[in-house]
Amino acid sequence: MVAVHSTMLPLGTKAPFFRLPDTGGKQVSMNDFAGAPALLVMFLCNHCPYVKHIQAQVVQMARDYQPRRVALVGISSNDAESYPADSPARMAVEARAAGYVFPYLYDETQMVAKAYRAACTPDFFLFDSQQRLVYRGQFDDSRPGNGVPVTGRDVRAALDAVLAGQPVSATQTPSIGCNIKWKPGNDPDYFR
Repeated sequence: MVAVHSTMLPLGTKAPFFRLPDTGGKQVSMNDFAGAPALLVMFLCNHCPYVKHIQAQVVQMARDYQPRRVALVGISSNDAESYPADSPARMAVEARAAGYVFPYLYDETQMVAKAYRAACTPDFFLFDSQQRLVYRGQFDDSRPGNGVPVTGRDVRAALDAVLAGQPVSATQTPSIGCNIKWKPGNDPDYFR
């Protein structure tokens, strides 16, 4: 397991547009979340131990914040040809088994991951009501095997600040996880 840190897209960045299929084949776009007070974009995948480690608390967080009109979306950008455990069919199974209450989208071309400068799974990007980036980084300090409880503290604090109309702390820790599984020759230039 090779751990990779997120690239920390600059704060204030406008949310890159996406239009991707969900696990049922329905197209979901950024426009579907217009008017939400916050949009949390999460780069996830099916098999990553870092994602598995926090998965139950990600689902709980979604359940806690959706009544407050927060929009959440999961995106898998892994190369499903080389990593069949991350295929759209397996994503549908994973979403049901994990109890995802948010759309889980497949980024086959990996262009969305590149637009967000996503590097790892999990990787979190929180946008305010103007769809400007206010938080990017880790869910919390918990990692597989480190004994720290999974709470979602960092993402929850950022969500609470946005919903209260307060600034999000500029002290933000990069996420760490499995690298996105890029298609051969498709790895982004932000790693060079």
